[in-house]
Amino acid sequence: MEEFCAELAEVAFKVQCTYPETSLFLRDYLTQKEPRFTVAPVDADLQWAREEAERRDAAEGRSPRGRSGAALECLALHRLLAERLLAFDVLLMHGSALSLDGAAYLFTAPSGTGKSTHAALWREVFGDRVVMLNDDKPLLRIGTDGVTVYGSPWDGKHHLSRNASAPLRAVARIERAAENRVVPLSRDGAFPVLLTQAYASRDPAVMARILRLEQRILDRVPFFDLRCNMEPEAARLARAAMGPSGP
Repeated sequence: MEEFCAELAEVAFKVQCTYPETSLFLRDYLTQKEPRFTVAPVDADLQWAREEAERRDAAEGRSPRGRSGAALECLALHRLLAERLLAFDVLLMHGSALSLDGAAYLFTAPSGTGKSTHAALWREVFGDRVVMLNDDKPLLRIGTDGVTVYGSPWDGKHHLSRNASAPLRAVARIERAAENRVVPLSRDGAFPVLLTQAYASRDPAVMARILRLEQRILDRVPFFDLRCNMEPEAARLARAAMGPSGP
């Protein structure tokens, strides 16, 4: 049995697990702080992780891949933490999150649309002013005065993330297009974006809490529809539309 403490989105927790690889996976988030709760994946969680991995393979047209017990444990831990962190007003999102000049921008869309590619354009155009927070599963903590984006170790195939945070300035839904265009979304228009790209639960009580957090996000953060090509000008236009005035 492995046991250690980690911290995500300023919430410390204890992990009890089977595989040492799990602590290595969370190595950038280890802490000595007093844990607020404990997570311990059990056989049922690993079975869920196996079925979820097979479902993802099928959805993406891949042949089923064998996964190690350690990989399944990390996937199971992902779901357990996503649900436990909700009690601390922390919601897991599917998207690519970066910080530019200390403000965070989150790009979201179905897999394969170009979130990571668009984030790469920001790094190309704005250079060292950009810090990648997480390229796949950032965490959003909803406070009374705004929303903060945090990194997490679940960072996609490019493994771009860090243990850092920034206040969320805007969320953009990305759609590929020949011409670049940024359109503000109404609250009603933004809600489906958030609903489909945020963590969802099969438990009605948990889902009710998620929906309450999503309403609070909509109250605090502007959403945009970003129709763009994959040229550097798309990053310049997006930043000009969503960010403060200036270079």
